Amino acid sequence: MKSRRMAAASIFLSTVGCGGSGAENAEPKNAEEANLLHPNAVEAPAAPSGFYVDPNSNPAIWVDAHGSDSRAASIRANISTKPMARWFGNWSGDIGAAVSSYVGAAASHNQWPILVAYDIPGRDCGGHSSGGAGSVGAYRTWIATFAAGVGDRPAMVVLEPDALAQLDCLPNDTERTIRTDLLRYATEMFRDKAPSARVYLDAGHAAWIAAPTMATRLHAAGIGNIRGFAINVSNYQTTSQSNAYGGSVNGSLSSQYGYTKSFVVDTSRNGNGSNGEWCNPPGRKLGAVSQFGGGADALLWLKVPGNSDGECGIAPSTPAGIFNPTLADRLIQGT
Repeated sequence: MKSRRMAAASIFLSTVGCGGSGAENAEPKNAEEANLLHPNAVEAPAAPSGFYVDPNSNPAIWVDAHGSDSRAASIRANISTKPMARWFGNWSGDIGAAVSSYVGAAASHNQWPILVAYDIPGRDCGGHSSGGAGSVGAYRTWIATFAAGVGDRPAMVVLEPDALAQLDCLPNDTERTIRTDLLRYATEMFRDKAPSARVYLDAGHAAWIAAPTMATRLHAAGIGNIRGFAINVSNYQTTSQSNAYGGSVNGSLSSQYGYTKSFVVDTSRNGNGSNGEWCNPPGRKLGAVSQFGGGADALLWLKVPGNSDGECGIAPSTPAGIFNPTLADRLIQGT
């Protein structure tokens, strides 16, 4: 049975009139006494404990289907049984139902689900992960429905990897303003529709956009509406480099706008740091498993280890988002 605490412990009995006695207004000494004094009191769930392991992640599905493969046991032990993000985009079907089902499954285990929203129009600027919503209106509907699917339940949500870092690849200021406005709308939807979620707007990685520039973009995109920003999504910069970058972004937020924000770091593939390549590079390694702390709000596996970055590097025939057991095995080995 899930651990629970008594909401009744903080309930005061109301007085009959203005002259109610002190005894009538006394706070119950403990949950048992509160329940006796107020038999209709209900129990409230405890705070979530740990992160939810996706039973239907690409690595888990592959392991289940390839149990006799020599790599299966290692991938199960090192990847598929670890908590990581589930990504949602134009492949997710009914986005409200998909998100609600996933968040509900985590809630049934009293754990935090990790979700990534990835459907901004012009996604990846036409690269290996191109796509996204077909129009401004379609995206506004999609992201509002996503937030409503989370509802008043705990979740860790990262918004739109690369969307701010790639502003420069958009063709003109009008397109850049449209994207910034869409991201700000997304933060407003999560603020209003998912108040228990911890939401982080992607801020690229330590070797990409200068911290003052990223702080300006984050502020314009509404980071004040949510918990913070995400660093190193799908990249390889070390945790120490990423934490330092987060501190620099916060320094710029503070000096420019008078506030700072929490941040999370993707550690899924940063065990050996970066060699300067981003698309299925060799010699990378799994990093610290998902956990709170680590110099940030949390260290999270946001990129699913073993999922390809595209038809490139050491997986030239594996499209973006498709699981490749050789990629996974090499991340385990660090080769």
